[in-house]
Amino acid sequence: MAKKNRLTHFFWHYLKAYKVQLLVIMVAIIISTYLQVKAPEYIGNALTELATYAGTFIYGGEAAADKTPFTEIIILLVMIYAMNWIAMFIQNLLMAGVTGKSTNTMRIDLFKKIEKMSIRFFDAHQDGEILSRFTSDLDNISNTMNQALIQVLTNISMMIGVLIMMFRQNVQLSLATLAMAPVAVAFAAIIIGKARKYVNIQQDSVGELNAYIDEKISGQKVIITNGLEEETIEGFKGFNKKVKEATFKGQVYSGLLFPTMQGLSLFNTAIVIFFGSWLVLDGSIERAAGLGLIVMFVQYSQQFYMPLTQISSQFSMLQLAFTGARRLNEIFDEEDEVERPDVSEIDGLHDSIRLNQVNFAYQSDKPVLENVSMGAKKGQMVALVGPTGSGKTTIMNLLNRFYNVDSGEILLDGKDIRDISLPSLRSQIGIVLQDSVLFTGTIRDNIVFGKPDATEEEVVNATKQANIHEFIMSLEQGYETEVSDENNIFSVGQKQLISIARTIITNPDLLILDEATSNVDTVTESRIQKAMENIIAGRTSFVIAHRLKTILNADYIVVLHQGKIIEEGTHEELLHQAGFYAELYHNQFVFE
Repeated sequence: MAKKNRLTHFFWHYLKAYKVQLLVIMVAIIISTYLQVKAPEYIGNALTELATYAGTFIYGGEAAADKTPFTEIIILLVMIYAMNWIAMFIQNLLMAGVTGKSTNTMRIDLFKKIEKMSIRFFDAHQDGEILSRFTSDLDNISNTMNQALIQVLTNISMMIGVLIMMFRQNVQLSLATLAMAPVAVAFAAIIIGKARKYVNIQQDSVGELNAYIDEKISGQKVIITNGLEEETIEGFKGFNKKVKEATFKGQVYSGLLFPTMQGLSLFNTAIVIFFGSWLVLDGSIERAAGLGLIVMFVQYSQQFYMPLTQISSQFSMLQLAFTGARRLNEIFDEEDEVERPDVSEIDGLHDSIRLNQVNFAYQSDKPVLENVSMGAKKGQMVALVGPTGSGKTTIMNLLNRFYNVDSGEILLDGKDIRDISLPSLRSQIGIVLQDSVLFTGTIRDNIVFGKPDATEEEVVNATKQANIHEFIMSLEQGYETEVSDENNIFSVGQKQLISIARTIITNPDLLILDEATSNVDTVTESRIQKAMENIIAGRTSFVIAHRLKTILNADYIVVLHQGKIIEEGTHEELLHQAGFYAELYHNQFVFE
């Protein structure tokens, strides 16, 4: 029940802004329903008048027969059907508008929520699985609201209207018409319960499949290089099989609803005809009106069971929408990045930044950092060295508050960074990652990404410091050259230089460089190294590097191993200690 209430609240949250349109839709549905349930009465009366006219014509002649009542009823029927069409047109037109606007708001809210999530969320979820919320889940919600929702409202209204009209005409025939209703509801409940289970599994499996596809497409070069195409296809088949099986079972159970309801409807029609005929022969109903009344209740029987049949046939679509809403709610339920109360603003780094006895684990049973303490005074360059998995990048994540420490503290000018507002903290930190990212747009757009109001002089100055200005000017459109996945003109090293220029232009007080030269050749590495020297000059910086030549001039070097500091000091001091760093240095360098 709680889940259903949550789903109801979810949809109402987005529909309540369109109360007027929904009210007009409901009025149009009521009018349409009234006209539809009124039509069988006129059809029955028309048949009665036709029978009367035919009998009078046969026994009294043409002069005695009057077909005017029959004609008038037919004209009324035509008017009823025309007005019903108008009412249905209005409700469908308005519903299309409500659906488009509300799902647009859902999409915006979902993207807003994603943008406010912490890095922990993205580390725990694959891109394709997140994207499936924007694609299949939102599409299912949109399609259901646009097609099935108004049908459900119409059908519920129809059932209520038919019940009222039936009992007004004849109680006995009404009870006969409802004879199979309990059986129909019981069958529907059983089948729906089974279908819901597999539709939920289907959508979760689609998310997993999308995540697999996204991962393999992103790594297609690696797959081709290693000749793993067939293995990748086999892996895809496994995920796809799970989707297929869940979809098949969900569709089988959903597909059972329509023929079951249709069969019960036909069986019920036979009951109505039999019982109505028995009442006529028994004398409980006047024979003159009997034919029209039986035809009327045959129509009512079909109208009563038709909503059940249609709702049943639309259940699969409805369940997909409910599942989509559940999966969107899972995102909305995730916590945003948490701020402490009464956080303060900062205007830069004035003295030092320090880690005091920091402990941290991504998973509680697997510590990544243990009792780590280090610091950097303003203007100093601190290098972090150590094997993969030693915790170097984790320190970067903590400095930027992508994650919060489990215990200990990180102090910026003596203030715990958790007491500093995130926008204020991050505006003072510049990061150059190992894998640079360029966004769709122009080269200029990418450079000014962190400072949209940058002047032309600032842009050029940043690219010159990053040693990329000359390459950009060699392009036909210079800084206005479009960059996209289809038009990717940069090498890995040039992307890195653009990233450095993007960082330089924001003029941060604290720099974090995460193995910025690890993916390039030695020539490009030299250019990046010069750019790094330009950006580091005068700034406090933490440099994470595997290639020790990039950090020989560091003011202080911290050596990490399995999340602990095992050595620290200057380059000369560490060489003199003849420990881990010295061994790493001698193994890595070949002197000319």
